[in-house]
Amino acid sequence: MARRPGARRRRNRTERRPAMADQPKLLSGGNPQIPKGDGDGPVQAYIAAMPGWKHDVGRRLDAVIAGAVPGVRKAVKWNSPFYGAPGDEGWFLSFHCFDRYVKVAFLNGAALDPPPPVGSKHPNTRYLHVHEDWREDGAFDEAQFAGWVRQAAGRPGERL
Repeated sequence: MARRPGARRRRNRTERRPAMADQPKLLSGGNPQIPKGDGDGPVQAYIAAMPGWKHDVGRRLDAVIAGAVPGVRKAVKWNSPFYGAPGDEGWFLSFHCFDRYVKVAFLNGAALDPPPPVGSKHPNTRYLHVHEDWREDGAFDEAQFAGWVRQAAGRPGERL
């Protein structure tokens, strides 16, 4: 049967969609929409879907966190990766993509010494914003970040 000019062809249910459909949807700010799940797999799927320079930030954050806290627990909740200390039921850190930066949330950050630089409406939470120039001198202090991660993992985590 011939189609009208300009009419769209209907796809058979068994046909594969283009490869782009297999990629996670990017929400506002370029944050990947990843199904929630426990373990390293969902976190790695989130990091793989982070767009552009944010992908490298996510890989580095994950590597530093895993190096600073052996056996760290991982999960994706609310389209963000979460990290928890082994044996603790709570979470100490998460991150999320925005247009101009990756927001790292230390859920118990007010108790860290020194506290991360950006305040929050929640009195216990502090943030670190990692911008596109993160690799330039002083833009991302990896030693300070690892110290915050170790301190945060040593405190009771937030139960969400």
